[in-house]
Amino acid sequence: MAKPAKPLPAIAWLEPRVQLTRAVSLACFAALAALLLIWNLIFADLHGARTWVVLAIELVPLALLAPGMLAGNPRTHAWCCFVVNLYFIQGVLGAFDPNRMLYGWLQSILSVTLFCVALMYTRYRFQYDRKLGGE
Repeated sequence: MAKPAKPLPAIAWLEPRVQLTRAVSLACFAALAALLLIWNLIFADLHGARTWVVLAIELVPLALLAPGMLAGNPRTHAWCCFVVNLYFIQGVLGAFDPNRMLYGWLQSILSVTLFCVALMYTRYRFQYDRKLGGE
């Protein structure tokens, strides 16, 4: 026998959560991109590597997600949860290097925050859309 469907929260409860999680996810997304850009342009010792190549490799995944994130697409936010794991791994690896410890911690914290908030936005937005659809 199938379990009865759990009722959706009220629109008045969902709406501020959708707005808050979207704002925080955009802020974390922009902060992560800015951190990568600032670190690689100013502080990173690239050992002779071309700066634009390193920036391209690090920023292309975020650039691919940027239009959907700015548009508020919940599927893009869900995909962001997958992509941001790469930045979390890079941040954890950087946190073990004494020269990049601060950068690693900042990148890890931003990545985890973005992951959680984007996931919450996806959930709330899909519930909000279902509620608007009459469910």
